[in-house]
This record gives sequence, structure tokens and C-alpha cells, in this order.
Amino acid sequence: MRPEPSSSEGLPAAVLWDMDGTLVDTEPYWIQAEHLLVERYGGTWSEEHALALVGHDLMDSARYIREHGPVPLEPEAIVDTLLEFVVAHLSRHVPWRPGARELLTALGEAGVPCALVTMSWTALAEAFLASVPPDTFDVVVTGDRVSRGKPHADPYLAAVELLEVDAGRCVAIEDSPTGVASATSAGVPTLVVPHVVPVPEGPGRSFAGSLLDVDVDLLGRIASGEVLRIPVEAPAHVH
Repeated sequence: MRPEPSSSEGLPAAVLWDMDGTLVDTEPYWIQAEHLLVERYGGTWSEEHALALVGHDLMDSARYIREHGPVPLEPEAIVDTLLEFVVAHLSRHVPWRPGARELLTALGEAGVPCALVTMSWTALAEAFLASVPPDTFDVVVTGDRVSRGKPHADPYLAAVELLEVDAGRCVAIEDSPTGVASATSAGVPTLVVPHVVPVPEGPGRSFAGSLLDVDVDLLGRIASGEVLRIPVEAPAHVH
């Protein structure tokens, strides 16, 4: 069981985590899978195309690949092919983003509920969840469990509803413009930790260069309405 916090003062009501690019550096796996799939059908995949899909709903990404690959498969088959590749790699090695594991542990020790809010489907989420203690996340929302994925607000609204918390007292942690748009549209103050694509400034967006610079107290300040900016370097493109 998650320990009860001694006091909720100064703590966020919950922390809502994106997965790919935020908790784990799976973007290289996705991009490699896209290249292999497109090349299988005689096409060429560009870095521009790959980066355009970061953070998006998988079915939207599949339709994009079908059009721009082009790949003569139905979107569901494209998603299945990509997932099989990424799940296999994640099952062998979990590439944690710096500071993510430590912050998850600190939130658990403080008794702050956590949700996983990812556009990856259940199969990939389960591969990741196998690498953490079973009580790490109180709620899991995956891309195949919502009618509209990021950048729509639906995934974060679903997480807040399941947690039975006030969206405005939570913090979302995201790395992409798509994910940030989803979280802020749901009324969740958002900590942006850019990774492979830049994220523009906007209302309700705090920024940090790394989760190594983030602790529970800082998340509490963001949940209380502060907008913070810890030095952010330009994101490095993934090749």
C-alpha cells in the first residue's frame, strides 16, 4: 500500500506522467521501428516525418505512416507492427530518462498518487509497468482506452476522473507539444521536460531541463499555481 502523507500541504493532489520520452527514452525504438516498416515496403522515412509523430495517438501516427510511407497496410496493422518491435526492445531494456525513477520513488514515499497517461497501447504500458513496483501507479490510461488521444484533453480528463482529484491541483509531466496540449487543455498545470522536439511557451507550462532538477516540493509549487522555469537546453534530435 502507498504510505499516507503526514500532511497534504504543499503536495500536488497527484502527478500524471507521460511515458515515452518522459519516463523512458523509447523514442529511438519508435523511430527505428518506423524506418524498418517503411523501408520494408520500398519507402524512405525522414527525420522530419519521425519527429512529426512524437507524442501523437498511435492510430493518428499509423494513418500518417500509411499516407507518407507509403505503407499499404491498415492503420491497426501498422500499430501492431510498431508495437511488437518496441515492446520487444523495452522488455529487454528499460531506458529510463535521467531522474525519472528517483522522482517516482520520492513521490511514492510522500504518498502522492501517480497516474500513467500514455498514448502507447496497453501491451507497451504493461512491458514498462513490469519494471516498477506494482503500486507505483494508482491509475493507468493508455491510447487504446480513450476515444480521442493526445493532443485532445480526454486522456488527462480520464486520469483525473479515475483518481477523483481536482485537475488544477495536479501536475502533468510531459516532453512533447502534443502531450502538453492535452494536459493543459484538461486544466492540469504541466511541467515540460523537452526531449527530442522543442515545446513552445504557453499558459500553465513550467519548464525544466531535466527531472534531475525536480523534486516533490517543486511539483507542489507548480500544483499551487506557480509557473517555474529551470534552465532548459535545446532538445537533441534522435537519429
